[in-house]
Amino acid sequence: QESFATTATAAHADLLLPATSWGEKEGTVTNSERRISRVRAAVPAPGNARHDWAIAVEFARRIETRLRPGQPTRFPYDTPESVWSEHRESTRGRDLDITGMSYPMLDERGPQQWPLREGEAQGRARLYGDGIFTTPSGKARFVDATFVPLAEPRDVRYPFSLNTGRLRDQWHGMSRTGTLGRLFGHVPEPSIELHPHDAQRLGLADGDLSHVTSRRGSLVLPVSVNDRVAPTQAFIAMHWGEEFVSGLTSRGERMAGVNALTLPAFCPDSKQPELKHCAVKVLKADLPWRLLGAAWLPDEAALAARDALRALMATLPFATCVPFGHERSGVLFRAAAYDAPPVSLVEQIESLLGLVQEPDDDKLLRYEDRRRGQRRAMRLRTRGADTHLEAFLLAGDVSAEGWIKALLQQQLPAQAYGRMLLLPSAKAPVAVTLRGKQVCSCFDVSEPQIRESLSRCDGGGEQRLAQLQQQLKCGTNCGSCLPELKRMVRSIVPA
Repeated sequence: QESFATTATAAHADLLLPATSWGEKEGTVTNSERRISRVRAAVPAPGNARHDWAIAVEFARRIETRLRPGQPTRFPYDTPESVWSEHRESTRGRDLDITGMSYPMLDERGPQQWPLREGEAQGRARLYGDGIFTTPSGKARFVDATFVPLAEPRDVRYPFSLNTGRLRDQWHGMSRTGTLGRLFGHVPEPSIELHPHDAQRLGLADGDLSHVTSRRGSLVLPVSVNDRVAPTQAFIAMHWGEEFVSGLTSRGERMAGVNALTLPAFCPDSKQPELKHCAVKVLKADLPWRLLGAAWLPDEAALAARDALRALMATLPFATCVPFGHERSGVLFRAAAYDAPPVSLVEQIESLLGLVQEPDDDKLLRYEDRRRGQRRAMRLRTRGADTHLEAFLLAGDVSAEGWIKALLQQQLPAQAYGRMLLLPSAKAPVAVTLRGKQVCSCFDVSEPQIRESLSRCDGGGEQRLAQLQQQLKCGTNCGSCLPELKRMVRSIVPA
């Protein structure tokens, strides 16, 4: 069962059953404080999507009619409450006993803490506060666990320890968060983070492509140089699967995202895989031909374009495809190769980004030099008195990326550029003010905005943070940017 067809595992299913997502579900949820709450659907289920319990029951009943024809069902569940009632009975006499709860109680009195046994009026606020544990002796059991070293320590051949943690604004496989461009504002594209000393020693600069190789596989990734990682350490976000970054190895095999690097070792007790550490080597990648394309697309067309572009990722040694945008839907496609690929492939990418010449179309600018593998295309759109860049593709020479991408993503007026948009220059012909790194995803607040605001805030740290939040609203919604905001409050001295 799956709520999203874009997940990595959906492609491996023999039978794919559409399921409801959290906002469409009925039932209960238990939080980390042991409180059980009633949950009601906020929106109806779309299409043929069913609840998880309903899928399991229907599937079981179909098998049951073959294995036990003509007999009463052993799956007599018609509502979420009937499933929960059986679960409730299975807790009787255990440390998580909830036999004193019911749907009417949760509806009338709100969330309740377990344990709440039959006949009791309320649950226990602090578990094991009386010092009695659910063991035959009533005493807690401690386990003297034997230290187990890393399954794969770094060595001379693989001198970097790779950590694959999560990103601030993303969640696990990004089945939900990976479809929202606004959540890519903080970390917009896949990369490998290296300490400045390591990057300098390897001859790598910010944005350079690198081969990241373990004993199991290899991946090409841009380098992000920063001191958040220690020397001899490397960091790649766990979310960057083959849906977002991929490529073709020298042996003609498709790269399978970050977990092509990690190892299959796991804890024999918890079964937790050791994905947080493996040994890798990092080498500079010599892929001289580059491509960068980006476009604003209608909401209904953006996901379809991303799916089609992802299918092309396996035809190039390196490729990434990610969404962007806060209020609009954007798609960004980046690729690199040893030589210029067939023109038909570049034309296919152009078409998916809306860069197709139409009759009497004077809003599409194009330059091409097939001998050198150079190609550039720009789609413009006039809204009111201003003309804006709606889509672009740079192939071969992408030195103009900095200002061209800013024109599109910041939706700046572009009428002053004209055909100068086709210049292969790292310096913009007309000055472009770069917006800077996004810090707050909820309210789209950038680092320069925060720095400027903090320079005018006074008082202690808490007072300055409160003034910043009042002025820009950053950190007042989901709160994920608060640690970064507090670091900036400490480091930026008021004017």
